[in-house]
Amino acid sequence: MSRLRTALVGCGKVGRVHADALSVLPESAFVAVCDPVRERAEALAQRYRVEAFGDVAALLRATAPQAVLIATPHPLHAEPALAAAEAGAHVLVEKPLAATLHDCDAMLDAARRGGVQLAVISQRRWYPPVLRMRAAIEAGHIGHPVLGVVSMFSWRDQAYYESDPWRGRWETEGGGVLVNQSPHHLDLLQWLMGEIEEVSGYWANLNHPYVPVDDTAVAAIRFRGGGLGSLVTSLSQKPGIYAKVHVHGSNGASVGVQTDTGATFVAGVSGISEPPFNDLWTVPGEEHLLAGFQAADRAAFQRVDGTSYYHRLQIQEFLQALLEGRPAPVPGEEGRRVVALFTAIYRSQREHRPIPFPLDS
Repeated sequence: MSRLRTALVGCGKVGRVHADALSVLPESAFVAVCDPVRERAEALAQRYRVEAFGDVAALLRATAPQAVLIATPHPLHAEPALAAAEAGAHVLVEKPLAATLHDCDAMLDAARRGGVQLAVISQRRWYPPVLRMRAAIEAGHIGHPVLGVVSMFSWRDQAYYESDPWRGRWETEGGGVLVNQSPHHLDLLQWLMGEIEEVSGYWANLNHPYVPVDDTAVAAIRFRGGGLGSLVTSLSQKPGIYAKVHVHGSNGASVGVQTDTGATFVAGVSGISEPPFNDLWTVPGEEHLLAGFQAADRAAFQRVDGTSYYHRLQIQEFLQALLEGRPAPVPGEEGRRVVALFTAIYRSQREHRPIPFPLDS
C-alpha cells in the first residue's frame, strides 16, 4: 500500500491522540513531530521513533512531509498551516480551524495557492448515531429539516483551566466554551441543517470567576433553507449532564443524538466512558427501531476506544482521500463555517444586533 509521509505539529494532550493514529495507520509513514517546548517534542519523538523539531520550518525542510497534522492551541493554528501549505504539504487541523475568520481565510488562501487540501477534525461526524441521522435527513424521512437544537450542559473546573497556561484566555485560546468545547456541535448542527442566514446570540461567564472567557452561550439561528435553530452551550453544570443535537422535520418527525453523557471529555486527560446514541427517533414507521439503534450503539462502543477511535477514522479517511486524489472529508470551508458561527455570537452581543451571513473577516 502507498503511504504518505506525515508529521505532527503540537505535542500536547490532543496531539498525542493524533500521534497514536499516525503511528498505526497503514496509510501513514510517520516521520516527525514539532513543538516549541523541545522536551515535549523529544519525549513524543522517542516514543514513536520519529524526528523531533522545535521549529516548523526546520521540520518541513528536513523531512518533507506530504501531510501535516496541527494540534497546537487554536490561535496558533494558522502559522504552521501556512508554512505547510506553502511547502506543498496537505494540512489537517484539530478543531476549530482557527480562532478568527482572518486566520481561516489566510489558511484557505494558502491551501489554494499551494494546490493542497486543508481539512479540520470533526470526528463526531463518524459516530454511528450521527451518520444514521444524516442518512435519514438526506433520504427525506423527516421531510426537510425545519428546527435544529443543540443542548450542551457540561463542566470544567479550575484545575482544568490551570492544566495548560493557554486555557481560558482570550489571547491564547480565542474564547471559551464557544471556541473550545462547542465546535463539534456547531459543526453537526450546520451539517444537518444547512447554511446559516442570520444569528442572534449572547454569552456570559456564570460560575468561573478565575477565567475571563465565556462558560455559557445561547443563540437563535435562521437558516437559508427556512429552518430555525436554537443553541444552548454551557460549562456551568457540575459534574456535567449531556450534549445533544436534535433535528425536527417538516413532516413532524424528529431524529436526535446524545453525543456525550456527563461532561465532554478532555483529550489526553479523561476518556469517553459512555457511548453516543440516538435518543430520539420518530420517523414514521421507524419509531420501533430506536431501542435496536441504542443496543447497536452500545455494542459498537464496547469494541472500540471511543477517546481515540473516531479521530483515527477521520485521519485515515483524510489520508486515503489524498492517496486517491479525492476531496478530503470536512474541508477547511466547513471548518470556517463553525468559526463564523461562534464569531457571529460574539459579535451579536458586542453590537447588540442580529448578525447576517456570510461573515467577512
